[in-house]
Amino acid sequence: MKRPKIVCICGTRPDAIKTAPVVVELRKYANQVDTVLLSTGQHREMLAQALSAFNLTPDGDLAIMSHGQTLAEITSRALEGIANCLRNEQPDWVLAQGDTTTTFVAALASFYAQIPFGHIEAGLRTDTIHDPFPEEFNRRSAGQLAALHFAPTGLSAENLRKEGVAEANIKVTGNTGIDALQTMVRLPGEPWFPEETGRIVLLTTHRRENWGEPQKHIAQAFREVIDAFPDTLGVVPMHRNPKVREVLEAELSGHPRVRLIEPPDYADFVRLMPRAYLILTDSGGVQEEAPSFGKPVLVLRLTTERPEGVTAGVAKLIGTDRETIVREASALLSDPAKYQAMAQVASPYGDGLASARIRYSVLDRLGIVTEPVAPWS
Repeated sequence: MKRPKIVCICGTRPDAIKTAPVVVELRKYANQVDTVLLSTGQHREMLAQALSAFNLTPDGDLAIMSHGQTLAEITSRALEGIANCLRNEQPDWVLAQGDTTTTFVAALASFYAQIPFGHIEAGLRTDTIHDPFPEEFNRRSAGQLAALHFAPTGLSAENLRKEGVAEANIKVTGNTGIDALQTMVRLPGEPWFPEETGRIVLLTTHRRENWGEPQKHIAQAFREVIDAFPDTLGVVPMHRNPKVREVLEAELSGHPRVRLIEPPDYADFVRLMPRAYLILTDSGGVQEEAPSFGKPVLVLRLTTERPEGVTAGVAKLIGTDRETIVREASALLSDPAKYQAMAQVASPYGDGLASARIRYSVLDRLGIVTEPVAPWS
């Protein structure tokens, strides 16, 4: 009799980071189920870099990206490629995580093929479908098509219930990004900036809604903050997208205390976060990861689908206004009491067992009994 098969699909670096622990977990049961890892290549080089940290390579790569490609072109090429893969593989389940175009298309292709789709990191919501763009649309649409919703937190699960998702199809698992983080911190590696005795302020910015003027304001504010505090070193890993790099290089290159660096390998980036004193970011993943190290996070967005960190007091939503960024960062760099109030080592996003909970739920749907895991709440 044919063994059950699960296809896990990823396209971007965050997809890879959060999907990899699930693939590793499922492959512990290789005598009971086949697990196929498919990449769309939406962020091809950075995705491969992230997967290599987990000793994974894709079983298939659609290589959909080309220079200057539109969202419509990405979507159509990914849909055709994933549909062909599902036709060839004939899986029993498809899994994809988060809010990327790859994830939306994986859900749609699974729906067309009438294959159950499991949405990892389900139930994150903002108040408007246009923010963040197009991620909010992607995750809402994937949620409409999912057979199983792996919600990272109780709040995410409640969002799904409000949308009418049946309780039996919601599994609160924690976030697989915390699983990945805990794997990486156990690996050996070289320390960052061992010669620096001052404080490091880390900036990551790449989101589509911040391209252009918002990105410029962010970079100008960052420069002003570094200028105002002579004991600080600004570190900026630059996304590979030229629209992002051009602005960062124009505003920050040449500053004696700003390091514009290439995107580190995932394991190296995990070592960079605890080296920082303060983190400014528009990344969803960094919002989840930094609290595990007790690092205050200033979120450079107008909305966040990860309000748990804000509620816990370890993150603050500040937007992209230049004066606001300078004021909020300066307050944390100059007021020890304000800093300590946010510098809590507490993660509201997971305990490192999300992948095991996902494995248990999916294999249970396939009639395969495996070790259960205590619930996350």
